Amino acid sequence: MDENFDLQAYMTGGVERVVTDAIRATLKNPRESTFMLRFATASRAASRKRAAAEKNGEHIPPFLIASITSKCNLHCAGCYSRCNHATVDAEPVAQLTSEEWLRIFSEADEMGISFILLAGGEPMLRRDIIEAAGKRQNILFPIFTNGTFIDDRYLDLFDRCRNLMPIMSIEGNREVTDARRGEGIYDCLIANMDAFQKRGLMFGASVTVTTENLKEVSSDSFIGSLLHRGCKVVIYVEFVPVTEESRELAPEEAEREYLAAEMERLRKTYPEMVFISFPGDEKSSGGCLAAGRGFFHINSHGGAEPCPFSPYSDVNVREQGLRKAISSRLFTALRSGDLLVDDHKGGCVLYEKRDQVEALLGCSGKGEHVS
Repeated sequence: MDENFDLQAYMTGGVERVVTDAIRATLKNPRESTFMLRFATASRAASRKRAAAEKNGEHIPPFLIASITSKCNLHCAGCYSRCNHATVDAEPVAQLTSEEWLRIFSEADEMGISFILLAGGEPMLRRDIIEAAGKRQNILFPIFTNGTFIDDRYLDLFDRCRNLMPIMSIEGNREVTDARRGEGIYDCLIANMDAFQKRGLMFGASVTVTTENLKEVSSDSFIGSLLHRGCKVVIYVEFVPVTEESRELAPEEAEREYLAAEMERLRKTYPEMVFISFPGDEKSSGGCLAAGRGFFHINSHGGAEPCPFSPYSDVNVREQGLRKAISSRLFTALRSGDLLVDDHKGGCVLYEKRDQVEALLGCSGKGEHVS
């Protein structure tokens, strides 16, 4: 790793850029811009908390990813979560309650964590947890959803709690989206977008980037159609292959360079929108930001994992809290070693090198979920 690389400065700068972009993206909507200005103040205070902790030898990431349920109503083609058995059809058992999640959100707020991405399964199935998240106004909660459970009650909640921001998954046009997610999903998403726009609510789109849809989903026609419907945030997530048959869909170096160039162009062309790429250019960040360097993942049973693509855990936040999770044996080993900065073909370095992660955890086979 570059000895001159300042991770805290990089992460703080990234958070401030996202917030600044979001303020600019909401200037035409007084209620949204008022919330974002308040959140900007809270975000700066959170950055100071993290910086103070850093001086005392404790690294606090600004982001968390929280999978609040393992249940989902869709069977999207190539879903990494189903292939890892982290998403199922059955009713979940012994998952964290809304009270436990609220305690986690409160601890995150106290520590200076500014963003918690709510995922699943399908997070909209846990309205109780989303309502709990709405109470922590210092934290922005992007909610990664397939959009099929958005109704008037949810719209009312999003209107009251502007720190809840739905990020709806879309793969491009109707044909491509329905082919991966199911017939009728594209039309459902468009109807949702129109409902958000009518109410003046901020929302975003999440796009799984593959070798097949890369050029379409970064095109002016696609971005223009989202902007026309009021979309303010676009998050590109590189496809991670979980089977040999799907490996050809994973972006490699050439595709990642193309996406990086398109990200730079889109940010200049559409200043009223926020564009984020995950994992993006890992080289500029000193390597992968998982395992607490920039974020970590909490599964629906409380297991603290490096990231959603690396479902290995040796600590549970239900019993030990966030601070213990960040300093877990597995996370510490990953951050102190070279694995997070290793070269890889694209997508997720930890998934590609899962044998080495398993070796660090001291297990064999598919790894151990802590519940």
